[in-house]
This record gives sequence, structure tokens and C-alpha cells, in this order.
Amino acid sequence: MRVALCQLPVSPDPATNLDRVAEAVASAADQGADLAVFPEATQVRFGSDLRAVAEPLDGEFGTCLATLARNAGVALVAGVFEPAPDGRVYNTAVAYAGSGELVAAYRKIHLFDSLGERESALVAPGSEPVVVDLAGIRTGFATCYDIRFPELFRALVARGAELIVVPGAWAAGLFKEEHWVTLVRARAIENTVWVAAAGQVPDPASPPTRAPTGVGRSMLVDPMGAVRADLGLWPQVGVAELDSAMTARVRAVLPCLEHRRDDVFGPADLAGPAGAAGPAVPVSGPGPATERDAARSR
Repeated sequence: MRVALCQLPVSPDPATNLDRVAEAVASAADQGADLAVFPEATQVRFGSDLRAVAEPLDGEFGTCLATLARNAGVALVAGVFEPAPDGRVYNTAVAYAGSGELVAAYRKIHLFDSLGERESALVAPGSEPVVVDLAGIRTGFATCYDIRFPELFRALVARGAELIVVPGAWAAGLFKEEHWVTLVRARAIENTVWVAAAGQVPDPASPPTRAPTGVGRSMLVDPMGAVRADLGLWPQVGVAELDSAMTARVRAVLPCLEHRRDDVFGPADLAGPAGAAGPAVPVSGPGPATERDAARSR
């Protein structure tokens, strides 16, 4: 399969961002992509009024994403915001099949309360890892800061993931870009899994903000840790080949997943059996009333 990394600047205006997504999806389709991965917060840049912008998944922004995926025949992953029951929002990665069907919604589990930022002031955490079939491959989801938590990635692989998509808006800072590149490769290597990480780049048409706008460096990394694509700093759509057969070959010669000591460390996935189906997706309304109900509905 062919994966498009859609490295975009993100505006405070959702309509502008939809126009940019439309152009990127068209470029991905022209390059023969089966799946297009967009950044975290594709709907609107951080530093905006997230509560005012947040919509149910069947709202205008999500409906437009579905239409773009269907018209192009390209599966699509992008970051949006949906209302949470406690007055905050969920930072959600949505996935649409090439038919336009909404097949997954992953609510970011680990919130960026670090380095002077406090994402949890506005964003409610999710609680459920998500793995689904997308564009013909078993796909797990993580978002930005999640990359620092290897247990999430191991849980996704325990549920059968051969590809993990990581929408990001990785903030600039001391050693931050080095951390991003190192962590994306590490998550691929230690799990013998493909990782497709798509980041934002700053938007020169928008006023500067101290909120994260991204350092770029969108990457596709293979199960041996080789970087198959690295988009650097500038806005672009880069397409690279993902060889799903390689995953089995690597795991045959490097069976580290089999060598994990469950008897010492416990099961890799405490939430569900290996290869379990991805949870169902809520497609309307502001979300379930409780976090336990939310976990059941995702």
C-alpha cells in the first residue's frame, strides 16, 4: 500500500484547513496513495477557542472529511476536536475508509501537561486504545505526546496492529525535534511495526502563538527502524510505499514480541485480547455521559 504523509500548516480557521486538506487529499490521490495521514488538530490550530470549534463527529468538519475521502477513494486520518461531557473537548484522531465511512475515533490518552503547557485544562483524556482495519491493514492510533509512552504502542501491537498512525503537532524546543525523530523510530523498532507520523508546520499566514504549531519531520518508518520518508520542515504531501509483507519477515528473524516475558511483566494488553476488534465509533451527539461509557462506545 502507499501512504501519504500530509504535512500541513494549520490555521485558526477550520474552513481554511478544510481547503488545505482537500488539496492534500487530491495530491495524495494523484500520487496513488491508499491512505492519507494528517496532523493532530487539523481542524484548528492550538491556541484557538477549542470549545467553540469542537463538533460531534457527524458535524460539518467530519462530514466534509468523509466526503473528501469518498470522492478521492483514499482513506484518511486527521485530528479533530469533539465536545467532552465535562465541558472540555476530546483531542480525537478520526479515520475514514476510502468509501467515506467513519471507521475509528481515537481520543488522545496522554495529555501534554509538560514543558510549560497544560493540555488537560481544555482537553479531556481518552481511555481506550484503538485498532481497526484501514486501507487493507490492521492499524492502531496514537497522537503526538502518546509517542513517549511505549506501553500504548505495545498494547496496539498486542491487538494486531501492523501500522500505527501518529498525527502530531510536536512543539519546538530544546532537543524536541531530536526526541520526535528518536521516539518515532524507537516505537517502530521495539514493536517491529510500521509507524506513519504526520506533523504540522507553522502557518506563516497566521499570527504567532506560543501554542504548539509543529516542527514538521513527518516520517514513515519501517519495522526495522529505517526511515522510508522524512518530509523535513516545509509543507508538502509525501507518498511512500508500505510493504506489509515485510512485517512478517522482520518478525520471523527478530521475534522480540514473542520473547516478551508475560510471566514476569503481565500481559502486554490489559484491555483486550490480542487481535481484538477495534471499538465502535460514536458518530453523533457530544459524547457519552461517563468515561466508562465512552470507553464502551469507542
